[in-house]
Amino acid sequence: MWAPQPAGTVEGMQKSWMLADYLRSYARWRLDRADENDGGRNARSALALIDAAVYTRNLDDSDPSVLRLSAAGCFLHSRFCPGSEGERMIKFWHYYKRVAGGPEELLNDLAEAAERDLAPLVGVPLQRVWS
Repeated sequence: MWAPQPAGTVEGMQKSWMLADYLRSYARWRLDRADENDGGRNARSALALIDAAVYTRNLDDSDPSVLRLSAAGCFLHSRFCPGSEGERMIKFWHYYKRVAGGPEELLNDLAEAAERDLAPLVGVPLQRVWS
């Protein structure tokens, strides 16, 4: 039976929670890849992603970064979908020593990447499909 969803949610889940779950899944992936010969890169990346996930989980869906990601179409079918550039950013967040910044910077970078992905679509006329 259909029921209205609370404001700021997609099929009952807050967008900030979807994003946090996505970040946590990559943190888990990094932890699973950790090994004594990687120089601590996987562990460093996992900790940074866990930090970002906790930060994101506590955001309200009215946060400017969440709103920007939503406007760029990153929340589809109850999932966070950052696009290929955003996924690469998350995958290598703090993996290399030269990457710095906290969760706020990651969210801003993700929003910028999503907006870049969206930019070529703005102003392009839709093609009509005839059946």
